[in-house]
Amino acid sequence: MKEILDIIEAYTIAVQEGKRMALATVVHVEGSSYRRPGARMLVTDDGMLTGAISGGCLEGDALRKALLVINQQQNKLVTYDTTDEDDAKFGVQLGCNGIVHILFEPIDPEKTIHPVSLLQELSAKRQEGVLVTLFSLLLPQEPVPGTCLLLLPDTVVSEQNSIQCDAELLSEANHALLTKRSFIRDYLSGEHLLTAFVEFIKPPVSLIIAGGGNDAFPLADLAAMLGWQTTIVDGRPSHANLQRFPKVSRILVAKPEEVLPQVQIDDQTVVVLMTHNYNYDLALLKALLQQDQCRYIGSLGPKKKLERMIGELQEEGLKPNQAQLSRIFGPVGLDLGAETAQEIALSIAAEIKKVLSEQSGLSLRDKHDPIHQHPMENSIIDL
Repeated sequence: MKEILDIIEAYTIAVQEGKRMALATVVHVEGSSYRRPGARMLVTDDGMLTGAISGGCLEGDALRKALLVINQQQNKLVTYDTTDEDDAKFGVQLGCNGIVHILFEPIDPEKTIHPVSLLQELSAKRQEGVLVTLFSLLLPQEPVPGTCLLLLPDTVVSEQNSIQCDAELLSEANHALLTKRSFIRDYLSGEHLLTAFVEFIKPPVSLIIAGGGNDAFPLADLAAMLGWQTTIVDGRPSHANLQRFPKVSRILVAKPEEVLPQVQIDDQTVVVLMTHNYNYDLALLKALLQQDQCRYIGSLGPKKKLERMIGELQEEGLKPNQAQLSRIFGPVGLDLGAETAQEIALSIAAEIKKVLSEQSGLSLRDKHDPIHQHPMENSIIDL
């Protein structure tokens, strides 16, 4: 989501400065590649790039393609095939042994609906959404709808009287929203075979840091770099303020029992208890265990501290079950040998990413399966 937010910000500036632009989106990958479907990059007519569609090896050629699309004002699908050992002939030196399909779309701010406006609508609220992008692998030079449909829990955004409003396509978007996963579908529209990238997009991670001490600085800074929405919670206004935490989304000075009614908890919400106030952490932990959407509760400090808190909750009659206990991580963080506040922040952020991604946290060197475990379903649907 950070890449999307960066693109929206760059788009806003480009419009103010009267620049023309195009959006490049990785829509399909066969084999290995540095970025997966959904990676985006905004290109302005003066060569400014925001976002990334590769590890840097594709961007130069993509800039040339984007400038062509800006001038022609027509969507264009470009395929980079690096399965041939002599990929130098493409001038990009990917070295990934894969086929990457990238859709370039001109952005016209005068239009009500265009790819970036759909991204703006998606990010306007903290909610999940599905973007549908239509292209043609068989006839890449033919005009295609491109990014044409946005489905949100409470609304549908698309152009009227066009293919993207078809009930079957909308049904597929609803399926992606329900299952929380992206997939590829082939569509027969009359005599034309189109491919749809049905992309499920989560809201950014919402990090609630309970504690405004100095050791929270690096965690808040790292979260800002990752594009997470961070809330600092503390009962002390001298510790929880924007002068100390200028990069966070929100400051909340409150007693522990007042916190949860004032924050939105969803399955992208994580909490780190680091107030260094035992009773504050205990009260907030009690409140968190009585709702089941928060998937990660980190407790800073020794294991004995957490065991003591759990014991006191049990004495009060709150007996956490195994599912509740599995959401508590204490001592917080991965075993990285962290010592300093900065290193501890790194271990905490890495553990949060591991949990939310449902990954093992192994070194990639020891991983036998492909790095990106996101298989794309394929089927053909008649429109």
